[in-house]
Amino acid sequence: MTLIPGIGDINTRKLIALSGTAESVFKESRKALSAIPGMSRSVIDPLMHPKPFMERAEEEIVFIRKHNIKTTFFTDEDYPERLRHCTDSPVMIYWLGNGNLNARRIISVVGTRKATDYGKTFCQSLITDLKEPDLVVVSGLAYGIDTCAHKAALDNDLSTFGILAHGLDRIYPPLNQMLAGRMLEQGGLVTEFLNGTKPDRENFPKRNRIIAGLSDATVVIEAGKKGGALITADIANSYNRDVFAVPGRVGDPLSEGCNQLIKTNRAALVQSAADIRYIMNWDKEKPRQAVQRKLFVQLKPEEEKLVQLLEQHGECSMDKLCNETALPASKLAGALLNLEFEGLVRCLPGKIYRLV
Repeated sequence: MTLIPGIGDINTRKLIALSGTAESVFKESRKALSAIPGMSRSVIDPLMHPKPFMERAEEEIVFIRKHNIKTTFFTDEDYPERLRHCTDSPVMIYWLGNGNLNARRIISVVGTRKATDYGKTFCQSLITDLKEPDLVVVSGLAYGIDTCAHKAALDNDLSTFGILAHGLDRIYPPLNQMLAGRMLEQGGLVTEFLNGTKPDRENFPKRNRIIAGLSDATVVIEAGKKGGALITADIANSYNRDVFAVPGRVGDPLSEGCNQLIKTNRAALVQSAADIRYIMNWDKEKPRQAVQRKLFVQLKPEEEKLVQLLEQHGECSMDKLCNETALPASKLAGALLNLEFEGLVRCLPGKIYRLV
């Protein structure tokens, strides 16, 4: 079914829900199919005459068996549970490797292909500091931050998955073939595309939704104002997953995307692995220390007041802080941002603030 142009993952689910199984879909009448919302003639006609698609499917089965590729259907027990909860997730994934796509903790790390030494160093130290046995690192096997994330995971004996925008008959970019080989021994490669599929531009946003959907949280390290990393972050937000961004210098083209994500509350500011552990509640035993008190001499009066309010209430919305402090919205936003940069306050989804 997935070979039929225009059918899509959502319509495939509708058809299977109607018929009970994928095989039964091809036995449905034209009238029954026409009654399903979103089923156009261009989709129904191939279902009535599926022979060319069946032949292509047989070719794919031969390829899958020859290369020992694993296939996972969305109704299978071992389908990635996090991905299953995404309404537009692929109905079928193809993968190679020995990793666990349902690991206890999965984090995706994405960013620019033109990573600086600063970005690479931060990526390496972040993954090193997050290291624990059940952590899996997901990325897109692209140049730059993706490559750095995969290598850092492998160097720390962590499992890592590369999500591909093409079939499993190739590796793109070709220079990452050796890295991909290492990942097969300690993680794997995942795609929704059949063999022969090239890494065309339109495939990358589809790839990005799998990166976001597989993960508990997405970390963006160096990103311009446009690009795949921001698409992944926005998709993760749409799935109600946590998003983190590493701040950079104002005016730096490779930091514009991250700074904008933080500024618009589409990502929490992250300066270290400890920030992620805290927000994700991965470090429950970590005691909250009143480090803020030592720094009060460096805080402005309005910042002191905000810290005191957050100590008193635990978590506060932007509106509540505005009412309690009587500060203009612009001044309040500036004070909160300063506190974030100082590592004293964290912004949670929904513009909720709490102390670190």
